[in-house]
Amino acid sequence: MTRTTPSSPVGLHRVIEPRGVLPQAATRLNASPEIWPDEIRVSVAVLNLDAASFRQLITKHDGDGDAVRTEVLEIIADRGKMQNPVTGSGGMLVGTVDEVGELANLQVQVGQQITTLVSLSLTPLVITDGLAGWSGLSEQVPCEGYAILFGRTIAVAVPDDIQPRLAMAVMDVAGAPALTARVVGQYVERGRPPTVAVIGGAGKSGSLSLAAARDSGAAKTVGIVPVAVEAELLADVALADVVALADARDPVALSDAVERSLGAPADITVVCVDVPGCEHGAILSTSPAGGTVIFFSMATSFTAAALGAEGLAADTTMLIGNGFTPGHAEYTFDLLRRSPGVRDLFTRRLAHETSSA
Repeated sequence: MTRTTPSSPVGLHRVIEPRGVLPQAATRLNASPEIWPDEIRVSVAVLNLDAASFRQLITKHDGDGDAVRTEVLEIIADRGKMQNPVTGSGGMLVGTVDEVGELANLQVQVGQQITTLVSLSLTPLVITDGLAGWSGLSEQVPCEGYAILFGRTIAVAVPDDIQPRLAMAVMDVAGAPALTARVVGQYVERGRPPTVAVIGGAGKSGSLSLAAARDSGAAKTVGIVPVAVEAELLADVALADVVALADARDPVALSDAVERSLGAPADITVVCVDVPGCEHGAILSTSPAGGTVIFFSMATSFTAAALGAEGLAADTTMLIGNGFTPGHAEYTFDLLRRSPGVRDLFTRRLAHETSSA
């Protein structure tokens, strides 16, 4: 069944409350299965909760997977979407196209497997199996249900040579490597190949950002991780020129680790950790004379970042990674294919998550 009443390409017609806001800011969405002419309905197979949201939930419930599962179900049922009320973030999904409206802009076909490139925090969603196949202990959530994509929603077909869960894990953070590559490329174009520090270098967005920095001509890279096991993992896959241990929440320790590794503060610092309190350390680790900090963590306080830079008298450009850069999906899939280290790291993490699901 297709509706014929007017719709909004950004989903305003699906907002229940408060009226007049965009779907991401709404507290409740209309997740009915009947689509408008420019919409697409997707049969969902797996959700990927974003790292900050999953960490908040698992910490809140002291590792009790049943309690995490219950809360996720309650959030989706109450809001008509998966949006953690504490972090405000969601994640993304993999599914199969079920119905395509006759005015839909997205070039997909019924039966095609896709992964979304927009947040679950703005995607109408219904779960029909009670998440019975999920332990509550992994970011990836096997499930049954459906989701609605708006006229301006972006998604990409899962490539034939990449396993769907791997594609979803990579697309969840695809904005990070694409923006990192663009910023590094801008320095290179000015004849100044930059040094790059990636905080959280062994994570999904961090590992891809390290690969993108090297791919785009960075002079030297350092991956910062909090514990020895992650340092060993990152060294094993050889994605960074230097691997260093530091707590990103300790500004002095973090900046010391970066300076020891690079010989000076980084030209570009990429923040890919999913814990709060890393803003000041990132700024202190970055050149105060024209350096750039890219924040990809949903746990970032942008008030702390702005006031921290002011307090440090740092002439630092601070960028918010918004998850979308033109061509980011294609670039990230290509990077995955060309970087054995990235693929190895993702495969290891995915195997661990699958065993916990």
